[in-house]
Amino acid sequence: MNLACETCPVRDSAACAVLSDEERDALAKAGSKRRLARGEVLFAAGDEDAACATLVSGALKICSYDEDGNERILALVHPSGFIGEMFAPFAAHDVVALTKSELCVFAKRDMNRALEDYPTLARALLRRSQEDLYWARQLLALGSGRSATEQVGLFVLALAQAASDSPCHPSQKFELPMTRGEIASMLGLTIETVSRALTTLERDGVIRREGARGIELLDPARLEGVA
Repeated sequence: MNLACETCPVRDSAACAVLSDEERDALAKAGSKRRLARGEVLFAAGDEDAACATLVSGALKICSYDEDGNERILALVHPSGFIGEMFAPFAAHDVVALTKSELCVFAKRDMNRALEDYPTLARALLRRSQEDLYWARQLLALGSGRSATEQVGLFVLALAQAASDSPCHPSQKFELPMTRGEIASMLGLTIETVSRALTTLERDGVIRREGARGIELLDPARLEGVA
């Protein structure tokens, strides 16, 4: 296995984990690393033949804008997540870095060729797409009959689970990849409401905030109950 793949932090969780070392080496030769600063666009709605990528580190948002220019965050992408609309001629949404991010990027033609050459990779990407769809639906359902504190609590828990190295439990400490404004945009709340909800969760001993974005889960089980 080449050094880049051998030291990749998502080598065991990304879709390419199903490939043999030789197959992964061949795929890696067609790809390239790309680094994004916060706010930098990976590709924008309308881009033709937009690239495909696996997120190695950081966080991305998939977003659109209404006719008044207001942003609507549709989904989040966490490390090992796959980005790319394989069968569309144009990108449908903007994909933007929420934090400093690193990606493994492939031209769409190269990824299509890889899917033909490696059926196990195609199945892995299909499975990941189903998982991403599930989590997108979960986030869309956050506002269904819940209070603002419950919505924010569920969202914090989802981010803690995404930040964890294990699917069995959420990360105890992590950095919020989003500003309060971005959280408000995604949940359909105001920034003030998000701030009050975080304050309530902290006052109740469920979380502790550290600095601008640091979060520590003091009682994950209770957070699930609150949410």
